Amino acid sequence: MIPQWIIEQKRDGQELDERDIRAFIDGYASGEIPDYQMSALAMAIYFQGMTAEETGVLTDAMMRSGQIIDTSAIDKPKADKHSTGGIGDKVSLILAPLVACCGVAVPMISGRGLGITGGTLDKMESIPGYRCDLSESEFVDVIAECGCSIIGQTEKIAPADKKFYALRDVTATVPSIPLITASIMSKKLAEGIDALVLDVKHGGGAFMKNPEDARRLAESLVDTGKKMGKKVVALLTDMNEPLGRAVGNSVEVGEAIECLRGEGPRDLMDIVMKLSGQMLILTEVADSEEEALAKLEDALESGRAYEKFRRMVESQGGDPAAIDDPSQLPQAEIESRLEAESDGVVAAVDAEKIGKAALELGSGRVKTSDDVDHAVGISAIVKSGTRVSRGDALAVLHANDADRLEDARATLNEAFLVAENPLAPGNLIGEIVQ
Repeated sequence: MIPQWIIEQKRDGQELDERDIRAFIDGYASGEIPDYQMSALAMAIYFQGMTAEETGVLTDAMMRSGQIIDTSAIDKPKADKHSTGGIGDKVSLILAPLVACCGVAVPMISGRGLGITGGTLDKMESIPGYRCDLSESEFVDVIAECGCSIIGQTEKIAPADKKFYALRDVTATVPSIPLITASIMSKKLAEGIDALVLDVKHGGGAFMKNPEDARRLAESLVDTGKKMGKKVVALLTDMNEPLGRAVGNSVEVGEAIECLRGEGPRDLMDIVMKLSGQMLILTEVADSEEEALAKLEDALESGRAYEKFRRMVESQGGDPAAIDDPSQLPQAEIESRLEAESDGVVAAVDAEKIGKAALELGSGRVKTSDDVDHAVGISAIVKSGTRVSRGDALAVLHANDADRLEDARATLNEAFLVAENPLAPGNLIGEIVQ
């Protein structure tokens, strides 16, 4: 296999042979193929695309570049959920223990935030002592004991993807549907799962800005999963407004705990229940959405989902006292209200601007090497359709730096549109792609 010949073929729009794709990825993972040739192939794929067959092979090759977790000792159906990322998206923290209460094992390998999109691992590491770096055997042990576990990608899981993603990030080739598909699915299918539910978001606070692009990505993800022998469905969901009322790390953990206690915001819980229900249906734990919903509601109302989350946290080294009393999570030194400047109705809440304001406070990363301040963020975000009077709080900023607070306040002030009349609400949950 001559690497430049493969690059030439894709540059000219030809379909690559399975053997050549696998050899290229194996060569890149081992270091035999240098970054500059991988960059060239990535750019060729970015412009020329890939067929569904090529995408499936690329995904499988990246997955097999490392370890596939053996979950065969867990005598339960195994399923996971993946979100393409959004503002205030703490769904995984609620969904994993909730689904686990219903007899489905949930092995969840999650990521960190970059830019305005928060990461599940950063949220979980807000909990004092919580370990995201479990070994494979520890990961499987926690799942066997608790029914669920949330960890980060290890060096042995899809190492080709880990290496390739960093390269794509600096070569402007991230927004390619075949490359996004292979990156997501190579990690998720290395978890040893039977089924996967995908939350593909679109809107100002999402990677995909419009429903059409989100649908194309959803179709690619579902098709690839099915080619690899898994049960997969995708939901298209709106991310023009933040999910829930908190954006940050510890503030989102606090909101997730509220949800597990049955006190969560309606929009957030609607998505949690819809995604969780699909997981129960795919694994045949429920025959219908109605049956799935009944099982999930019982797990919430009985307190079992809350106890399951607490147990998972403790099993991974986290302090369960912080779950019982969220005031023990990291707290910012400064709290400051953003107040409405006029009477009216909150007509729109811009997710992208709220994500940027949280980033300015220090809740996320501009570069992968940046530190995250787990305590800062934005809470008590007013939802669209709410009537407010001048001086009412639109949100509360949590900061540890006065200068950052003022920058974030200016950005956050632009996120809220207060008008005389509300706008027609959009659909939070759209079509199912299966």
